[in-house]
Formats: sequence, C-alpha cells, structure tokens
Amino acid sequence: MPMELHVGDMTCAACVRRVERALARVEGVAKVQVNLATERATVDAPGVGPEGLIEALAQAGYRATLVVDERAAEEEQQAAAAAGLARTRRRVVMAALLTVPIFALEMGPMMIPGGHAWIHGLVGERTLWWWMALLATPVQFGPGWDFYRQGVASLRARSPDMNALVMIGTSAAWSYSMVALLLPGLLPEGAAHVYFEASAVVITLVLLGRYLEQRARGRTSAAVRHLLGLQPRVATRRGVEGWEEVPMDALKVGDLLLVRPGERFAADGVVEEGESSVDRSMLTGEPVPEVVGAGAEVQAATINGAGVLHVRVRAAGQETVLARIVRVVQQAQASQPPVQRLADRVVSIFVPVILVVALATFALWVAFVGWGRVDEALVATVSVLIIACPCAMGLATPTSVMVATGRGAQLGVLFRKGEALERLASVGVVAWDKTGTLTEGAPALQRVVPVGDVTEDEVLATAAAVEEESEHPLARAIVAGARARAVTWEPARATRVSVGQGVEAEVGGVSAFVGQAGWLEARGVGVEASWLEVAVPFEEEGQSVVWVARGPRLLGALVLGDTLRPSAAPALRWLRESGVASVLVTGDAERSARAVAAGVGVEEVYARVSPEGKAQVVASLAAQRGPLAFVGDGINDAPALATADVGVAVGSGTDVAIETGDVVLMRCAPEALVAALSLSRAALRNIRWNLVWAFGYNALLVPVAAGVLVPWWPQARLSPMLAAAAMSVSSVLVVTNALRLRRFRPPIS
Repeated sequence: MPMELHVGDMTCAACVRRVERALARVEGVAKVQVNLATERATVDAPGVGPEGLIEALAQAGYRATLVVDERAAEEEQQAAAAAGLARTRRRVVMAALLTVPIFALEMGPMMIPGGHAWIHGLVGERTLWWWMALLATPVQFGPGWDFYRQGVASLRARSPDMNALVMIGTSAAWSYSMVALLLPGLLPEGAAHVYFEASAVVITLVLLGRYLEQRARGRTSAAVRHLLGLQPRVATRRGVEGWEEVPMDALKVGDLLLVRPGERFAADGVVEEGESSVDRSMLTGEPVPEVVGAGAEVQAATINGAGVLHVRVRAAGQETVLARIVRVVQQAQASQPPVQRLADRVVSIFVPVILVVALATFALWVAFVGWGRVDEALVATVSVLIIACPCAMGLATPTSVMVATGRGAQLGVLFRKGEALERLASVGVVAWDKTGTLTEGAPALQRVVPVGDVTEDEVLATAAAVEEESEHPLARAIVAGARARAVTWEPARATRVSVGQGVEAEVGGVSAFVGQAGWLEARGVGVEASWLEVAVPFEEEGQSVVWVARGPRLLGALVLGDTLRPSAAPALRWLRESGVASVLVTGDAERSARAVAAGVGVEEVYARVSPEGKAQVVASLAAQRGPLAFVGDGINDAPALATADVGVAVGSGTDVAIETGDVVLMRCAPEALVAALSLSRAALRNIRWNLVWAFGYNALLVPVAAGVLVPWWPQARLSPMLAAAAMSVSSVLVVTNALRLRRFRPPIS
C-alpha cells in the first residue's frame, strides 16, 4: 500500500518537482506523486521504510512526516499550518516595520516637488543611504533568510525554484547597493545608486503574498476537515456494568451502542432495538431523513433523530463508510489530472529558462546602454527574476481539484481520481443501466383493478392480510401500498406458500388467495377469460400482475412494478439541453426497457444485454461517438464500468461500491450524475482560467519586466517592487478563483 507523507516548506511548482526527484532517487521507490495544495507525497515503495524517504527529503531541504492515522495527521497538519501561518505573519510584520521607513525615505520625496534635493540637503545623501542599509540588511537576512535556506538547497539540487529567484534577485539589488555605499569607485561614473528599497520591499511583498496564499490555501481542505470532524470522539457502549462512555478508537465489531436523540453514530452498524429517523445528508447529499427500525443499517457520523436506538457495530474506525469516503477524497485530491501533468512539464524547464532570460536581459541592457548605466540593467534583471516566480503555476490545478473534490463529497459525489474529474467534463454520451438508476430498483404497487362492485380497498385489504408475514419483494410492495393508502385489514391465519405460484391464508374464517390466475383457478376460484385480458397491457410493459380472491370469488388484480425515479426525466432533459445524449443499456426485457425509455425521453435502447454484452455495447458506442460515461450499480455492471471512459457507480449510502467506478454517486438519483457532470465542467473551467492567468501573466509581464517596450515607450518600466506585488497577487488570485468552487450549486436539486 502506498505511503503518505506530509511535506512542509513547499512553495511552488518547482518545489514539487524537486520533492518528486528526491523521493524517486531512493532505491526501491516505484512511483511518486506530490501535491502542492495538500502538501502530501504519495510514494509507492514496496519494502522501503519511511525513514529513508524522510531523510532524502531532509537533504533536499524539506521537512516530512509519515501519515499514519488520518484524523491525527489532519489535526497535526492543521496545527503545523496554523504555526506556519503565524510564523509567516510575524516575518511579514517585522519586514514591514523595517521596510516602511526605507520606502518613505526613498519614495516619499518623489511625491513632493524638489523633495529629494531637500532631504539630501537636510541629512546628506550618503547618510540617507546608511540609514537605508541599516534597515534593509535585517530584512534581507532576517525575514528573508528562508529564501536563502531553500533557494541554496534548490540550486544544489539543480532544480531552482521560486526561493532561488527571490534570493538571486534581492541579493543582487542589496549587494549592488552595498557596493555603491562602501566601494563606489568600483562602479562606473554615475552608476553608484542604491536599491535597498527594492530588495526590502520585494521580500516584504513576497512574504505578504505567501501569507495571504497560505491563509487561502487553508480553506481549500475545509471539506475533508469537515468530514473528519463529523465523527464523534466518544460513544456510549454496553459494558460489564452497564452503559459506559468510551473513546471512538476503542470501539470494535460486535459492540452494542446506545445512541440518544440528536447524537451522531460513532460507527457503522445495525439497529437492534428502537425506531427513529436518520439524517444521512452528510453522506448522500439527500436532505430528507430516513425512518429506521430494527434491522436497518446506520453509518458513522450520520445523525439520529428523535428516538433512542441500540446499534450493533459492524465497522469501526478506518473501516467505516465515512473513513472510506475521506480516503477516496484525499486520493482524488492528491492525484494529477492530465492537464496538471502538462503544466508540470512546462514548469520543469520554466525556472532555468527564466535564469537564462535574466542573464540575457542584463547582457542586452549593458550592451545597449553601456556600463555607465549598469544600475538600470540590474533593475530590469531583478524585475525579471521576481515577476517570473512560478507560485501561481504550481497552484493552478491542484487547488481547483482539491476544492472541487471536497465540494463533490459534500454533495454525495466522490471522484476517485483527479483524472476522472477532467474526463467526465468531456463526456458526450451517458449510457444508463435501468434498474436502480433510472428506476427505484424495487417493485411498488402501481394500480388496483377491482372486479365488479368490489372496491379497491377490499382487494388491497385481503391481499395485505395474506402477504403481511411474507418477505417476498412483491409481498412487501403490496403491504407498503396498503399502508400508504391507510387501508386496514384483519390478521390472517394458517398461511401456506406455493413457491412461484401464490399464497393462501385464512382471513376472517374464509380462505383467501393471492397469486397467478391459473393457481387460483386450481383452487376453485372462477377467473373469466375476459378478465385475464386486463392484465395483458401491464404484462407487456414488464409489470407483474397478481390476482386476489376470497373464497371462490375473484376480487381483482394488483399491478406491481418498478417505478421511475421522480428526478429521472428532468435530469435526462438537462443532459440533452447540455449537449449530452443518453442511451439505455439493460438486461431487462425489450418492452419494459422501452417503457422506461419513453418515460425519460430516451430513444436509443439496448435490451436483454448480458453484463459482458453491456461492456461490448459501451465500447462500440465510445468508438463511434467519443467519450462516454456508463452509470450502473457497481456490481453486475462492473465490466461496463471498467470499459467506459468514465465509470459512474451508483451507491445507496449504505452499500457503496467505492472500489468500482471512477466516480461514485452516494445516492441512487439521476440528478446526482447531473451534479457530478456540472461540477466537473465547472472545475475544468476553473483550472483553465487558473492556467491562463498563471502562464499568461508570465508570458505578458516577463518581456515587460525585461524592458522590451522601453525603446518605444521609455516609461514602460516594471520596477522590482511592482514585480513582487504582481507576482504575489497572481498566486492569491489563483487560489481565490479555485475557492469559488466551494459555492457550486447543482443545476437540479
């Protein structure tokens, strides 16, 4: 099983590449995947211990810890993030307190006509420079020391990163200024100027941007933290001396728990005693509570309603549905969609290219303006180094994936991979299984057809009395239908079952029968041929018809069948309007499949298809019509789910086929697929805008910083201070744009 490491001190995409290379060089490591947004490294290294991996990262300049317990690791990561944020805030405050006077001394006089001449006459130019040096040097080697620590490590690893660019740029400005102050004779005449304000302001602004970015990034993992925080820390367990409160970690399979009204369940289990309602919205996104009683399954972190329940534990700790959901979300957040891999390839060569561009900028400026204006060449070079920091590039994709997968989990949609998030957005065809996806997946009473002057309630009361004790799906549907209509009935006695034929019982001292027409006739019930014709249209639609009799008299027929989910037609209509075609692929009979297809507006139907045949149909459709998603129950549809470009497994919140599909819908509702598809599209748009901003910003501003516009527009210069501000703002904007996905709302609810 892959190891998870929490890696600290990563700041940009180049850091990600360096961490990946450091881990990949460890003998025995087969695969490495690093995510900047989650600060996690997933390492597939059979037989390799974590100590070697942590040591390799320490040599590369990064702190790492092994993730063992997810909840504890998340809490530890939160604490580390809070400490890191506080540390960055202190560095920003310190840098700002020292930088503001420098900025005021250098830039303030520019606001006043003759200001520079006045202040130089008041204190003297060199005295002013000394003051600036005394203020700028603590900024350079105090708050700015981390840039040196990590920047030097990146250069040693031959993988220069953002820290290296800031280190080189600010060191060049500070060093040049110190030469101008202490050894001005080494510089050409007229080139002795100081740029202490540039080095100090750049460090302060970069630190401020990093602080804002860290604060925003902390909000991207809110969904996982919310899920982890839902499970209670203690539970009430039956002990030797009665009920006792124990830590959640102490629970084991077989324990009996007491769950009071309003409490959250501490483990997955089965209700043994009591009746209540359960709010499962945090698992399924479905806001309507479900009534539960003895024999019903409940899940950890869901909320008990008004009743007291005794629950026998079936799964606890890391084996609960909630824990599995958290693992799936974190795996998706740590994975890389194809668009991220493309960005990583660009970033891997970006920083070295920028170093070359910076050297070329310096050389060209000196060649065109001469050594007498070498300070101008320095300013342009520093601006190029600062503006090109690849922070935004490293955050563009993982932050969007992180927020989108977290939001999906809140809506009951689990993306198992970042790749699935991207692929689903491009799907043009959805192939649906019928039973349990578009339909309810269980028979229900559709219609009561009485004979002669018999009322519907009489037919239903007799059938419910006979079937009340039966566990057959049709029997349960009859009893449920009678209760829904508030029908009352007498208790039955001496129930006898003829398997596959019908059920006989005594109701009010008279024999009553529910079953097939031929079976009723064999028991002396008169069934006219004209009445049998009533059943033909219903049977042709794939519905079941059972006959009801009391004594020798036929009372009528009950029509039972699977029903369309209420949201099926609106969901498929939304797909059509969004340019996504729907196809029905089912193992059911042709007539039944056609009836369901007509109800939801689907014209293309493949009926009586075996599980292997479904996979062949899916492959054929994908070859003809492009990217395709298949929606099935995740069990008998496994071949089709695996064959589709995106396999969408439908769960129920209690029996979730998490290991089956690329995407898992936690509730059996077609609108959940709409939510998944629309969220994937929103996430991909978000990623594209982030990448456009991150790469476009560099493509546009690096040439401006280098001064390509100066020959035509002398004022078109980008100072290092403006470059630092622009670089910091770009990272914050990318993270803030990704956070917009937290407000995503499905088009159908």
